[in-house]
Amino acid sequence: MDHAQMGDRPVSASDISEENALSVLLPRGWKKPRGYANGMMGRGTMVLTGGLIGWDGDEVLAEGFLPQVEQTLRNIVAVLAEGGAEPKHIARLTWYVRSIDTYRSSLKELAPIYRAVLGKHYPAMALVQVADLVEPEALVEIEAIAIIPY
Repeated sequence: MDHAQMGDRPVSASDISEENALSVLLPRGWKKPRGYANGMMGRGTMVLTGGLIGWDGDEVLAEGFLPQVEQTLRNIVAVLAEGGAEPKHIARLTWYVRSIDTYRSSLKELAPIYRAVLGKHYPAMALVQVADLVEPEALVEIEAIAIIPY
C-alpha cells in the first residue's frame, strides 16, 4: 500500500486516533497549501451532507455572497452535529459558486467568516463555478464529508 506523506514521514491508518481524527495528506516535497488540504485520511463513521445553501431553517436566503457563505457553513455544522460530527471531523468540502470572480474578490473577508464558523480546520476542498443552482437566488452551495473516529 502506498502511503501519503505528512511532512517528511509516511502517513498510515495507524496515525489516526481519537485526538487526531483526520490526517492531512501532503506528498513529500509539495508546498503546504494555505486554507485547504490536498487530501485527508481518516477512519470512522462518515457523515455526509447534501448540497447546502445559505438559507435559514425557514428557508429565508441570506442576502449577498458572504452572508450566504456564512449561513451555508453554519448549516453544514448543524447538519453534521445531527450525526455527531464537529467541524474538526470535516474531511472534504466541495463548493459550488455562481461566480468565481466574486469568490476571489471576497477572500479577505471570507477568511474570518470561515474561521468563525469552522475554526482553523482546513480539509480537502474543491471549488467549482457553476452556471446555476437549484434555488435561483443562491450564490453558493457546499457539500461536506466528515469522518467521526471510531
